[in-house]
Amino acid sequence: MSTRTVSKRARRVDKRQKKSFLFSREMVEAISGNGNVPEFIKEYRSLAWDEFEKLPIPTTSEEAWRRTNLRRLPVDEFFPVSMENLTTESLFPIDAELIEPLVGDIHGGQIVFTNEEVQVELSSTISAKGVIFTDLITAERQHPDLLSLIMGKIVKSDEGKFAALAAAMSQKGVFLYVPQGIHVELPLHSVIWAPGKDLAFFSHILVWLEEGSSVTYLHEAASPNEQDGQALHAGLVEIYVGQGANLRFVELQSWGEHVWNFSHERARIDRDANLDWIFGAIGSHVTKNFSNIDLIGQGATGRMSGFYFTDGVQHFDHDTQQNHLAPNTMSDLLFKGALREHSRSVWQGMIYVAPGAQKTDGYQANRNLILDSNARADSIPGLEILADDVRCTHGATIGKIDPDQVFYLRSRGIPYKDAERLIVEGFFDPIMQRIPFGGVRTRFQDEILKKMG
Repeated sequence: MSTRTVSKRARRVDKRQKKSFLFSREMVEAISGNGNVPEFIKEYRSLAWDEFEKLPIPTTSEEAWRRTNLRRLPVDEFFPVSMENLTTESLFPIDAELIEPLVGDIHGGQIVFTNEEVQVELSSTISAKGVIFTDLITAERQHPDLLSLIMGKIVKSDEGKFAALAAAMSQKGVFLYVPQGIHVELPLHSVIWAPGKDLAFFSHILVWLEEGSSVTYLHEAASPNEQDGQALHAGLVEIYVGQGANLRFVELQSWGEHVWNFSHERARIDRDANLDWIFGAIGSHVTKNFSNIDLIGQGATGRMSGFYFTDGVQHFDHDTQQNHLAPNTMSDLLFKGALREHSRSVWQGMIYVAPGAQKTDGYQANRNLILDSNARADSIPGLEILADDVRCTHGATIGKIDPDQVFYLRSRGIPYKDAERLIVEGFFDPIMQRIPFGGVRTRFQDEILKKMG
């Protein structure tokens, strides 16, 4: 009688997922260790750290992360930036184009963050009106009462692991405050320049506009490409637009293609206020962005415009929410993307209309242009309507370049590559024209042309 031997194959274990971030509570306490930091900020960071430790790294089992897999995120390789771990790569000088004046030859105000320092400029004319435009650390010490109105009030640290991490660890950040009835004519500009590899960068942008005020603000994040090694960015954006106020916020990222980029962003728009929010993304290895607008007052208006261009193995995932929480509000979202090679984009959008939010007017659209057969775009619009007197529409398209358009251009002597370039430029032009600064617009148009080869 023969004896059977049964061999059991050991289950493969993903060791990387068992690893953890190298950050610690001691690092958080060191950030808030200065005696000039208000107690509420120390408590805010401490509670955020508790949330960070409690929340797991997101997996594809969660609906919001179903199409973005973090299995390859090297969590145990990132160190916060400090003077002790700066290398030649992390001291790479900032691109001069990033810090050129937005209008004419002067700055209304500019804040530049590098790994070594922060530089803050604000026109004396604007400052005399009571406008505050400064870095986060200075705001914590000099304007704690104003900061307490917004910090942690609009984006909660328990909204996700990376939201909690940014809340606990952010030192690079901007606080913009515009008093009641003040109109800032010249635009304000901030730049985070983050060269280097195996580093973790954290940012926190806070904007508070009082009733009847207005301002245009451009924030950029950028870094050069690193050939080996990776980097991490986790960021928060909290915005409040007061009654009758008007904010134009332009947010652009051209991270190096070695950066894992995560952000949680939300704006609250009060009665008869207006927000024009423009996004642009061409960089990073992986981006997961949550962007919400909450229309909390009657007559509030929010417009969200976005463009992205991916190539290589880039992966962009934009998750947007248009929340109509009061009657007679309007939102309008248009995101456009082009994809090359093996890259992928995900856009998930939702228009939510609360009970009683009658006379809502909501629109969302996502348009994608696939330039190579291996590229992929997922577009998932959604509506949740709990009121009965509304007008809400949504739409999404994914397609290739129209061969009839190419034929038309080639029949007029234009080579194929030039014809393709012209079509892509025309595809993005409606979004590009919403960037109010010609130099910035040209710079991003040039980056798109580079991606097209």
